Amino acid sequence: MKVNINKELIEHVAEVARLKLSEQEKEQFVKELKEILDSFSKLDEVDTKYTDISLQPVELKNMLREDKEEKCLAQKEALSLTEHKKDGYFKGPRAV
Repeated sequence: MKVNINKELIEHVAEVARLKLSEQEKEQFVKELKEILDSFSKLDEVDTKYTDISLQPVELKNMLREDKEEKCLAQKEALSLTEHKKDGYFKGPRAV
């Protein structure tokens, strides 16, 4: 798909985005957007006929650990690691 990049397109995009651009900025954006789209259009020239479709750049694997029951800290051991405790529980900041 070929898009005609011109000052009117930049003005329309700026209006939709509620941007106030100077004439110099508009001219600069026309040039830069043409350059960007030309770079991306080169991708259309790449032969992908024998390439498998990939939705992820890196193959995803299940990175979750196996859910195994393990020994946990006793209440007394856990509370021994803090100064902020009361009646056998961790004491946090007051919530209003």
